[in-house]
Amino acid sequence: MDSSQKKHENSNGVRHQKSAEENNGSPTTTTRDESLSCEQCSKTFITATKLRIHQRIHTVDKPFSCDQCKKTFTSKSQLTRHQFIHSGVKLFSCDQCGKTFTQKSHLTSHQLIHIGVKRFSCDHCGKTFIHKSHLTSHHLIHSGVRAFSCDQCKKTFTSKSQLTRHQLIHSGVKLFSCDQCGKTFTHKSHLTRHQLIHSGVKLFSCDQCGKNFTQKSNLTSHHLIHSGVKRFSCDQCGKTFTHKRSLTRHQLIHSGVKRFSCDQCGKTFTHKRSLTNHQLIHSGVKRFSCDQCGKTFTQKSNLTSHQLIHSGVRAFSCDECGKTFTHKGQLTSHQLIHSGVRAFSCDQCGKTFTHKMSLTSHQLIHSGVTRFSCDQCGKTFTQKSHLTSHQLIHSGVRAFSCDQCGKTFTHKGQLTSHQLIHSGVRAFSCDQCGKTFTHKSHLTSHQLIHSGVKRFSCDQCGKTFTHKSH
Repeated sequence: MDSSQKKHENSNGVRHQKSAEENNGSPTTTTRDESLSCEQCSKTFITATKLRIHQRIHTVDKPFSCDQCKKTFTSKSQLTRHQFIHSGVKLFSCDQCGKTFTQKSHLTSHQLIHIGVKRFSCDHCGKTFIHKSHLTSHHLIHSGVRAFSCDQCKKTFTSKSQLTRHQLIHSGVKLFSCDQCGKTFTHKSHLTRHQLIHSGVKLFSCDQCGKNFTQKSNLTSHHLIHSGVKRFSCDQCGKTFTHKRSLTRHQLIHSGVKRFSCDQCGKTFTHKRSLTNHQLIHSGVKRFSCDQCGKTFTQKSNLTSHQLIHSGVRAFSCDECGKTFTHKGQLTSHQLIHSGVRAFSCDQCGKTFTHKMSLTSHQLIHSGVTRFSCDQCGKTFTQKSHLTSHQLIHSGVRAFSCDQCGKTFTHKGQLTSHQLIHSGVRAFSCDQCGKTFTHKSHLTSHQLIHSGVKRFSCDQCGKTFTHKSH
């Protein structure tokens, strides 16, 4: 009898023979035979059966198909294991966190997370992993080989699973929906991550500014802001960024492509997120309210930004004029005034502006469209902010008071402008007569006298004037 066979006798005296291959693939010795090596990946096996099963991976032969999702497998055991997913039955539960699994092997693998032991280390970068398979997958990053390519957008990946996962984006299918806000996701992991927002739990805190985050990766990304390192630079305008994705997002501005259009007003946007944020304006829903002044906002980020006003903290100061700002973006925008650069020009009247937003706002004047109307006096405005500012006149509230003469103002800007009178500073001088002015607008108005232009005419006597007020 072959030495690789064992004789077994049952209760009826019937003897059965099982080969080493049939006996669950267990041989009489654990020594791997180099002859049982896969020609394609060089992996070696204990038995010829295991080698034969393994080789199905390299072929397209997947004879076992799931009758629910049509996914195919090389072996029946893989199919059986897969079908547990559809059953929804998760018999194996972690005694530390309560997470459940369809297979015991998945539970065992998961429990390594709680142990904290990461035995597998990358010899390139030192990063450690709990599972060897994770290390093997990670090594592909250093190899630079990205053998799997998407046939729709040509994006390449180091593993087939990454490609398969990516291709779901093109399918447009979003099977996973948030039961709190209805937002849908392509991947379950994205839904799980999103749901942390609703939980309000932010376990990860920045040790420099105290800001909290729902995910560790967000905290790690945030830390780069404090480092001051901006490794990614735009080759068109020189602007630098902390993150590569920020650079990629920024470069869309230079392309001029605005693929996302609002179906209500036709306004176009470079980024989908900008469109989504814009559409909140049309909905009229302002879910975020300031607990100090009651002002409401469509987005939480706008509320957070607004609340800095109440804090009184103005951490950003202009090194040329000393003016302080609540936000860094405001300071950057302000500094363009000192540069003297007015890159944006109106194609109708030639007036130039420091900021594109100012030009866009100005061009509404030429359009003649005044969509915003005051319900008390009927006066119309091209911009909602102008209407809101105007309505303060009717309210009678003059919250800003001069500490030198007691005069009160509706807007803070009016107070600031007024206080220049007490300072005695007259920084604007007429180059024709030398007369000085506190405000630039006063100088501009004065210079019309020298131009000789009198655009305003009395319809009764015909006398002309330089200014409408005259």
